[in-house]
Amino acid sequence: MTPTLARVRDALEDHRAKPETAPEARPAAVALILLEGSPAQGLEALFIRRAERSDDPWSGQVALPGGRYDPADVDLLATAIRETREETGVELSVAERLGVLDDLYPRTPTLPPVVVRPFVFALPSRPALLPGAEVQRAFWLPLARLSRPGARRDLTIAVRGVERTFPAYVIEGEVIWGMTERILTPFLQLIGAVL
Repeated sequence: MTPTLARVRDALEDHRAKPETAPEARPAAVALILLEGSPAQGLEALFIRRAERSDDPWSGQVALPGGRYDPADVDLLATAIRETREETGVELSVAERLGVLDDLYPRTPTLPPVVVRPFVFALPSRPALLPGAEVQRAFWLPLARLSRPGARRDLTIAVRGVERTFPAYVIEGEVIWGMTERILTPFLQLIGAVL
């Protein structure tokens, strides 16, 4: 089934996100931003490739815009909106809020303890993308490509010098794995996209 914005709205209307309790972890939020592309492309999502930085444990990875909660943020929704603006130049305060997905935290013990809450948004039109200092590039990817045969597979990746195998999406040279894959896969299952 080709994902549509109407299908996402229906699926998220009844979805109750599962919160994760990890008192030692810092809260964070990401934004899964959707846009109805051309009829040929269908529903698209916004991704970023993080800049290569030695102080960033997710350096160089493809991710959703987002980051850690700041005490100045009213709540995690505000975190997702602020981080998206800083990282991509996209303003979400006026976007349609479609829902919230289940909280999750890293499975790799070498990563910082964070609990990430994904928020889902829809934009009425394609905005200009202005990548911030932490972002190498921002780009739109049709969700239908994630459901193509062979797009999702196990991939062996060196994480801090240790080779580990993870499920990943490999699309046009971009590798989406880790927490981003763990957000996308249940989301695509929820909206009825074939995997």
